[in-house]
Amino acid sequence: MSEQITVLLVDDHALVRKGFRRMIEDDPEISVVGEAGSGLEAVQLTQQLQPRVVVMDMAMPEMDGVQATREILKRMPKTAILILSMFSQENYVRNAFDAGALGYILKNADDIDLASAVKEVAGGKRVLDPGLLTAEREPDDLFGRLTQREKQILQLIAEGNSNKEIAALLGLSVNTVAVHRANLMDALGMHRTAELVVYAIRKGLMRMP
Repeated sequence: MSEQITVLLVDDHALVRKGFRRMIEDDPEISVVGEAGSGLEAVQLTQQLQPRVVVMDMAMPEMDGVQATREILKRMPKTAILILSMFSQENYVRNAFDAGALGYILKNADDIDLASAVKEVAGGKRVLDPGLLTAEREPDDLFGRLTQREKQILQLIAEGNSNKEIAALLGLSVNTVAVHRANLMDALGMHRTAELVVYAIRKGLMRMP
């Protein structure tokens, strides 16, 4: 059996943590090693317990999930963070990915599969709640103007690959990938990788677990 995925649960409501713990620990490949009731406590416990995944509530007093994500990744950049949120608005999703989170799941989803999401982010993959993909997609002339190569690179960026990893996958030089990334940002009027990720998700380019 492979090594268990260790998880820190972060939510300011003990009953919510208890419910999510049950969902996660139904899977023998996952073990909850600790719980935190605030963002500040999450930062401290992540350093102490060194979990592979932090399941992080978005809305908390003192330090919210986005701030806590930034602080954790400053100290322990290899930690995978999965955000749990009541907010489906695009700006919340963008802020979470911009802070370095690998996943964003809606807490109130009827068919939430937390264990699968934990496994996906533990493996370095991005996860987005399928409910966030049902928003109406407007016709987008800019998207239509992208080349197939640019769309391919956009998808690989959204899946969390670095320029070096994309270059290896596509048989290109790192410099060529960097140029494609810069051209994408230019064409779409975007300035941050997180914006490209959200855009790719909206366009259905990212494979869902």
